Amino acid sequence: MKQAIKKELILEGLNCANCAQKIETKVREIEGVKNASVNFVSKKMILELDDTLEPANIIKQASLIAKSIEEDIEVIEKQDKTNEKLKSNDNDFDKKELVKLGVGILLFVAALSLNLNYWVEFGLFFASYIIIGGEVLLKAFRNISKGKVFDENFLMGIATIGAFLIGEFPEGVAVMIFYQIGEYLQNMAVNRSRKSIAALMDIRPDYANLKVGNSIKKVSVEDIKVGDIIVVKPGERIPLDGKVVEGRTMLDTSALTGESVPREVYPGEAVLSGTVNQTSLISVEVTKLFGESTVSKILDLVQNASSRKAPTENFITKFAGYYTPAVVFISAALAVIPPLVVPGAGFFDWVYRALIFLVISCPCALVISIPLGFFGGIGGASKNGILIKGSNYLEALNSVDTVVFDKTGTLTKGVFNVTEVNPSSDFTKEDLLKYAAYAESFSNHPIALSITKAFGKTIDKSKVESYEEIAGHGIKAVYHGKEILAGNTKLMAKAAISFANIETSGTVVHVAVDGIYAGNIVISDEIKADSKKALKELKEIGVRKLVMLTGDNNSTARKVASELEIDEVHAELLPHQKVEVVELLDGSKSKGGKLVFVGDGLNDAPVLARSDIGVAMGGLGSDAAIEAADVVLMTDEPSKLVTAIKIAKRTKTIVWQNIIFSLGVKVLVLLLGAAGIATMWEAVFADVGVALLAVLNAMRVMRIKNI
Repeated sequence: MKQAIKKELILEGLNCANCAQKIETKVREIEGVKNASVNFVSKKMILELDDTLEPANIIKQASLIAKSIEEDIEVIEKQDKTNEKLKSNDNDFDKKELVKLGVGILLFVAALSLNLNYWVEFGLFFASYIIIGGEVLLKAFRNISKGKVFDENFLMGIATIGAFLIGEFPEGVAVMIFYQIGEYLQNMAVNRSRKSIAALMDIRPDYANLKVGNSIKKVSVEDIKVGDIIVVKPGERIPLDGKVVEGRTMLDTSALTGESVPREVYPGEAVLSGTVNQTSLISVEVTKLFGESTVSKILDLVQNASSRKAPTENFITKFAGYYTPAVVFISAALAVIPPLVVPGAGFFDWVYRALIFLVISCPCALVISIPLGFFGGIGGASKNGILIKGSNYLEALNSVDTVVFDKTGTLTKGVFNVTEVNPSSDFTKEDLLKYAAYAESFSNHPIALSITKAFGKTIDKSKVESYEEIAGHGIKAVYHGKEILAGNTKLMAKAAISFANIETSGTVVHVAVDGIYAGNIVISDEIKADSKKALKELKEIGVRKLVMLTGDNNSTARKVASELEIDEVHAELLPHQKVEVVELLDGSKSKGGKLVFVGDGLNDAPVLARSDIGVAMGGLGSDAAIEAADVVLMTDEPSKLVTAIKIAKRTKTIVWQNIIFSLGVKVLVLLLGAAGIATMWEAVFADVGVALLAVLNAMRVMRIKNI
């Protein structure tokens, strides 16, 4: 199956959340578009296109749709090499708009406070209305001519013109004044939140110091090639992934991991882009192009996470599509039916009540604050060293029922050391280590590396005549004409070799040479200091079951599980058996609950894919981990999962506060308006005032300290 082509468009000038929703819906209808997602916060449209069609034509259609819905939008196709920071170029203060608003308010106050004759008073009110609301009326007219009726411009236009027609001049102007002030403050709040999120992710380097002979040249990060040597001065951000070739320094990794403790690096050490050089000048050999570097992938993941929308966002999008037309039709019925059927009902009175309905009907508070809340939650999590690949995963973290952990490298450090060498009577310790080291010499598994390290001598791999890995069992190799088997008890049983089975808390590697048992080597791993605290806190925040899976022996697995107070343990599993166990656990979870699998992301890809939420221990930016998982913990600390769940719960709380508050106030004012109690002043608050408060509340999501 071919992958869809992904294109990204920047929608400069996108200031209407409702319009963003409409653009997304319309663009999805274009032939050849598999999916389209508009992120109101970052002003981006991400398109997934059928690779059999011409992308340029689809992008042109998408651009025309965007401009037809909000004509001030300038559509720019984002090129791969211009991986811009998430930013907002909007000024918080537009002087021209402020002057217009000020003049309109002065005329309104004059008409309201001075004792003038009817026509002068009407003239001042009308002039004030045109100055303040002329742009709204113009937009409404343009949109109606394009067949787009139910937008906020139309609603405000009809409501305020209706107020003038029934002689309520002050209220008609007041509605437009408060609507414009509310929109202005709302835009200001959204721009501030955009900048706050941009600051959270302000890790993109602006340049690199390229070493050219004996001189240093400042160049764009996109122009650096693999193998180039770059110089990073104290205080500068490392621009690309690489390895230190000269100098020693301390690095601030907090932008990637959320941890404030500096890390020392020296020649030969790998360094990641996005970290800050704190103390000394270093030279770094570049190992990845900018587009493949850690900082580029993190920025891409965080900024594009909105393409995977949470169920709550999808619900609100659908709800808004029905809500606004429904309120408009109720409003029309309210204006026409009661005066016809209720004795003594005044026509102007019921028209006024209907106009109140119109003012309230725009769902701006919901369509702005909810995506903003989820985006802020994802941005805040990334600042804490947690990458969440979509709003859907952030919301799913609220319903975690079962957490399944891989053992090695997840709950334990994955740093193995040989602690025992137990030869049989016909072999010495040196012989046993030598045969095991040669058998393991082609493997990169941590256990193999610990054996070759313990052997301590140079291994001539040319002396290994054949080498075969037997999945879930071990290794079969031929060295100097001798067949060596190195692996677990299953390998020994399969070869019909009698062996000494020992009880130990470590991993046991049994070795046989030409069918004769040579002995065993015990390798021990260490539980992470963070693991016990993490599992205890998971229970405290409502996780029902904790499970551990491992390919290690039963004795070691049970000792680790006992120490960490894990509910269920499955040991000596082959890779495909891990998937089978996860499927069984998935069937036993509570209704609506989610199963989370936490692994190292390198060899657990099938299990990560099978679970509801795959969480990878990022190993400070492992490519495989970032690709395989739905959530990546950039430090190797299990407790970050607890933080991720807490951020998810806090985000959901704030999102639902906004939903309940927005709908609650609107429904209340709708009922009061229908009963003739509420005026347009309350109606304006129920629209723009509530939207502003909801946006300000959503901004709290980004404050994730001491969570």
